[in-house]
Order: sequence, then structure tokens, then C-alpha cells
Amino acid sequence: MDIFHKAKVVTLKSHIDKYLVADDDQETACQSRHNDSSSRKSWWLVELVSGTSHLIRLKSCYSGKYLMASEEPFLLGMTGNKVIQNYSNNDLRIEWEPIRDGFQVKLKAFGGTFLRANGGMPPWTNSVTHDSPYTGSTHNWILWNVEIVDVSGNEISRIGYSSVSSVLSISDEVFGLEMRSRAMSIRSSFSSSPKISM
Repeated sequence: MDIFHKAKVVTLKSHIDKYLVADDDQETACQSRHNDSSSRKSWWLVELVSGTSHLIRLKSCYSGKYLMASEEPFLLGMTGNKVIQNYSNNDLRIEWEPIRDGFQVKLKAFGGTFLRANGGMPPWTNSVTHDSPYTGSTHNWILWNVEIVDVSGNEISRIGYSSVSSVLSISDEVFGLEMRSRAMSIRSSFSSSPKISM
């Protein structure tokens, strides 16, 4: 299954039926039950990493930043590091390896940890970290359902993109959104990309 090769935009749904979203602070990522297509916070643009057949980057439609596995602990003395949004596209920490697990996907970060959806009491509620599952009971926490977002012309127009020609072209492999204040520009990120098999 090469879903990340076929998809331009995806949503990721956790084991507790919440979506991975880009926080309003444009710095962090969390989970939300609301898949609000008008805000696009749960939409992630898929970029294939040039020169590889198995790595991707996930770029937030909300802030234009990449999902990054940071080295900062989520809580001091506790397991798991923060997952943040970052502009850097030359950092290995924004590269993820999708690994199929049944009908779901694990996203492996640089260093061997996995994107993890947390639950429970605050501050864990709705948090997203990257970590290694140490027990069978937490294995599901790193599993994600991938849903392809249909970026049809009507849908793109409805959410206010000013230019759709490069998005609608079948020859486009992947597209990216750069947001600066209120101005938005759409550009092609790659002219050709290798397939990712899952």
C-alpha cells in the first residue's frame, strides 16, 4: 500500500479517535476530536524525501511548518519527547518513516522512536509525543489511521486558496503551502519523487 505516494494531503487519526492537529500557537501539535476542514489544522501535506523510497515529511496546512520530533522532554523525568512544528527542511528530525501495521501506520522518527498519541489525565490529555512503546498495552498508542483528503477544485476554492492550478494538475507530485501573514503562495515541491511502499 503506497498511500503516502498517492496522497497529497492526509489526516492522521489516533487510537482514541482524535486527529493530529497543528496547534494555534504554530509551535506545537496535539490531538483533537474535531476534523475542521475549514481551518485545515488536521490537514498534513505529504512531501516525499528526495533520494529515498521510504521517508516523508508532513507539513502543516495551518502554519506551513513541518512536524518535527524534538529532543526536548515532554515532562522532565518522564518518558517521551515533544512533537513540534518547525520551518527547517534540512533537519533529519522532520523526516518520518511510515511502517504498515495491519490497516494502520506507525510513523518512525529519526533515532527510532515513534509518533505517539497520549491520553489520560492532564497534562497528557490530547498530547502528542515521540517515544518507544515499552509494553504491549501502549503499542496502540503509536498506531494511526491515515485518511486521504480529497483536494478537489471545489473544496480548495471553498477554503480560500487563491490559486489552484498547480494543485489540480495530475502531473504534480507533491505541493506545499507557504503562509506569510495573510498572503499564501502555492508552489511545486518536487518534480519527481520515488514511491513509498507500505
